[in-house]
Amino acid sequence: MPKDNPQELERMWHFKQSRAAAIPTLGEEMVAYFKQTVRQRQTKLAKIAPCWATLVPESLSDHCVLHGLTRGTLTVLVDSAPHLYELRQLLLAGLEDQLLLACKSGGLRKIVLRPGSAPTSENRRRTGDFPR
Repeated sequence: MPKDNPQELERMWHFKQSRAAAIPTLGEEMVAYFKQTVRQRQTKLAKIAPCWATLVPESLSDHCVLHGLTRGTLTVLVDSAPHLYELRQLLLAGLEDQLLLACKSGGLRKIVLRPGSAPTSENRRRTGDFPR
């Protein structure tokens, strides 16, 4: 019987132990994701965000978020139809020309407004998504 032999007990204990599976770390994947999406997006929008914050009225900028810049086209998400309409009217009244002129060095050539859920201003300040 194995109860009498301590070596046999130790051998059985060793083989009966379950080995914990190695847990893969997310560090490398998160860094790659950050480099691919977040850093690239922030770099593109870094030149445009200050101009947007100074030229667009604060009452409208609280309901908008700069979503992305692709091939010179800035996509802006606006959280409600009335704010979308008001911003579109301001852009047609000359604000778009001012923004295009001020952000020419940032590669801005066109502004597209889209309905979407923009985060609240408190969330934006906390996450640093859109500087005011």
